[in-house]
Amino acid sequence: MRPSDLIQGTLDVLILKSLATESRHGWAIAKRIQAVSGDVLQIKQGSLYPALHRLESQGLIKAEWRQNETGREARFYTLTKAGRAQLQAELSQWERLSTAIQLTLKHA
Repeated sequence: MRPSDLIQGTLDVLILKSLATESRHGWAIAKRIQAVSGDVLQIKQGSLYPALHRLESQGLIKAEWRQNETGREARFYTLTKAGRAQLQAELSQWERLSTAIQLTLKHA
């Protein structure tokens, strides 16, 4: 499934969730989302990096240059306090939406 196939805003919450446990660089974020989704979601760079810049400009994540596992310099992204609060709000909203969709599909 491509990010353009997802409901608008989904990529942002997936990125925030992938950063909930540790800082990651862009490629690692994309790989984490792909792995956790069982290879269903494959995030392209053309979608990922604009989303990262948007989240950073909103103050939900912060970035710093560090060495990655291969010794190259990479921007590592970390959730801010505001990002953690936004993630919790988004997860609650997704839970309500998911439940409503499941009920509708079951009983419509």
